[in-house]
Amino acid sequence: MLLPQLVSMNPAQIIVCDNGSTDSTRDVVHSAGAQWVYEAQRGYGAACFAGMRSLADSIDVVVFMDADLSDDLNDLGALVDPVDGGEYDLVIGARAEALQEPRSTRFPQRFANRLFPLLIRWGWGFHFTDLGPFRAVRRSALEAIDMKDRAFGWTIEMQIRAVELGLRICEVPVRCHKRRCGESKISGTILGVARAAYWITRTCGAMWLTKRHRMRSS
Repeated sequence: MLLPQLVSMNPAQIIVCDNGSTDSTRDVVHSAGAQWVYEAQRGYGAACFAGMRSLADSIDVVVFMDADLSDDLNDLGALVDPVDGGEYDLVIGARAEALQEPRSTRFPQRFANRLFPLLIRWGWGFHFTDLGPFRAVRRSALEAIDMKDRAFGWTIEMQIRAVELGLRICEVPVRCHKRRCGESKISGTILGVARAAYWITRTCGAMWLTKRHRMRSS
């Protein structure tokens, strides 16, 4: 299971954001020795932001990852070390096709991971290959980004803002497994895919339209 393995790695802080669940998530998290944070507002970004609000003052590097066992903890060091060592401010775990478990991602995800990085390249001139949720970011950089999205535009907003702020960014190839627990709220249903695509497109479009304003203000 994810939590016992993560706890055994002895990170400074483990936060599990419970995004409005009605099951025994809280008990499972507490029994594993991690910190449980409840966020009633639905939305991927809302959960991530709730975790940010609960960070200890001593935390310098923040890692975001899914809890469905699709991310591989063996790749954690490859994400954290470049940030912790001062080389980069943001490291994105790019789900390399050669490292993906069969059927770990569905067609809508693969299509989106080609389309939206292309839009970022056209609009901001930076070449990403993925919007992967498994990522490490310097605490000070995350605060400078000043995340606004509370839905599915969270990942693309962070990447676009990192480019605009001139942060040091890199991608590292990571493994991707089939989710081992629960059903995806995004790729698991047509409605979920449509909602995610809408929010990501809306976020990207809104940021393009307001790009000049942010540049003048910075």
